[in-house]
Amino acid sequence: MAYHFSSSFHFFPYVIVLCMLGLMYINTTSAQLSANFYATSCPNVLSTIQTAVRAAVANERRMGASLLRLHFHDCFVNGCDASILLDDTASFTGEKNAGPNANSVRGYDVIDTIKSQVEALCPKTVSCADILAVAARDSVVALGGRSWKVPLGRRDSKTASANGVNSLPGPGSSLSGLITNFANKGFTAKEMVTLSGSHSIGQAQCASFQSRIHTESNIDTAFANSLKGICPASGSSSNLAPLDSTPILFDNTYYKNLISKKGLLHSDQELFNGGSTDAQVTAYSKNNPKFLTDFAVAMVKMGNLSPLTGSKGEIRTNCGKIN
Repeated sequence: MAYHFSSSFHFFPYVIVLCMLGLMYINTTSAQLSANFYATSCPNVLSTIQTAVRAAVANERRMGASLLRLHFHDCFVNGCDASILLDDTASFTGEKNAGPNANSVRGYDVIDTIKSQVEALCPKTVSCADILAVAARDSVVALGGRSWKVPLGRRDSKTASANGVNSLPGPGSSLSGLITNFANKGFTAKEMVTLSGSHSIGQAQCASFQSRIHTESNIDTAFANSLKGICPASGSSSNLAPLDSTPILFDNTYYKNLISKKGLLHSDQELFNGGSTDAQVTAYSKNNPKFLTDFAVAMVKMGNLSPLTGSKGEIRTNCGKIN
């Protein structure tokens, strides 16, 4: 395409003004969330959430993974707006019991406990969406991961999307499906591999890996056999197995397991199966500090998915229902 500048110099001042306005817009939108958002309105909120999360994880180590997953499942459906926390009513069907969340996502009671503590501290000030974001960070740290500053200032949605839950990546996803799913949210393939490291902690139900251990060939034989006792080939089971071999320690063991063909879920092993993400998995398997740093950065980006700010949404006083 040819550009003709000879008669267009008079247009440059307008271009400059528009560029300046564009930069102002970028700065405004990026500044809507701030790590110091509650510095004046609720200065003790971060320590309150941290104490509650540490207690919950100390009581049940698996809860750390559950709180991290809760934030992820919230953000990937219409943004980080605490829509996942809304309870169903006679006239409203939300996300909590839809699709991949039903009888699977947990930790709601911990968030409710934290919310009640925060409301007593600073009434009608801190959103449930921000509590989810901070609790996810504190859960990772409680299990050995690296901390990050959580941008704050999200507000809570007044609705939820039951159908939107179906857009969440599932345990049977292919590599191309995972790449596309994350790309739809603005993430690169590398960031998808990084965020998949959330499976460094926690457990999964038999139904999510049943087919893999009984029918797939790209799996370590001894590893598959060790799981068949708790997850038979037929029938359903809610029995649990760890997502990696150090399920209460947030580290790069997840990637080491993939290289050994010991990924629990089909979607896990897809990250290291002769495809475009093999090199990234290998790199993380050899460099735990790099993984921990990249994960923290990716989590900040995830927490910025379509937040409600300003006058949008509300600050729920009860995370399970709108005001």
